[in-house]
Amino acid sequence: MDPGAALQRRAGGGGLGTGSPALSGGQARRRKQPPRPADFKLQVIIIGSRGVGKTSLMERFTDDTFCEACKSTVGVDFKIKTVELRGKKIRLQIWDTAGQERFNSITSAYYRSAKGIILVYDITKKETFDDLPKWMKMIDKYASEDAELLLVGNKLDCETDREITRQQGEKFAQQITGMRFCEASAKDNFNVDEIFLKLVDDILKKMPLDILRNELSNSILSLQPEPEIPPELPPPRPHIRCC
Repeated sequence: MDPGAALQRRAGGGGLGTGSPALSGGQARRRKQPPRPADFKLQVIIIGSRGVGKTSLMERFTDDTFCEACKSTVGVDFKIKTVELRGKKIRLQIWDTAGQERFNSITSAYYRSAKGIILVYDITKKETFDDLPKWMKMIDKYASEDAELLLVGNKLDCETDREITRQQGEKFAQQITGMRFCEASAKDNFNVDEIFLKLVDDILKKMPLDILRNELSNSILSLQPEPEIPPELPPPRPHIRCC
């Protein structure tokens, strides 16, 4: 055998059997299939008084983390998480809003585009429960009429300090058409995933069948660039759900 030919075969063909890691890695990256794009994007907004644990619920769901000394949200923050339900890949954009009244003019602009609204109170602080009618007025003034509503009593891990019974939370939710209720603990990671996934499932159940059958439809629910500014405020709604 011609030594030159053997050397040429080793130089030319060696990349397939004993090539450099960089080359193999590059080939592997080229062979890897891109992830399936999301079928829909849904926006969910979390509202409630200061200190009820809105940020903790969001971060537990999106990052599975919990911070004991979480700082109050200033204005609005958001995180993204992709979930799969009913055979669809859903990109959730979760808005975490400040509970202080001075931020209401900012946060109210985010209600309109929300397909789901999570209203949170602290089961150990009666004043946060007493504030619920105020938050319902914000929902009725700014949110879409067909937005799914979920009332959450947070901090179930502080059962010994409870001031609001489960029955009180259930009774309030029953007064609001279509509002679900549950209690949760961001600290103990109890019912957190269930809160968001059930809300998304309720949203999907209300979507027209023709939208569900078409991936990446051109509806307002299809994947769009993340908004940089809040949408324009809608006109006031003609009635409210709760006094």
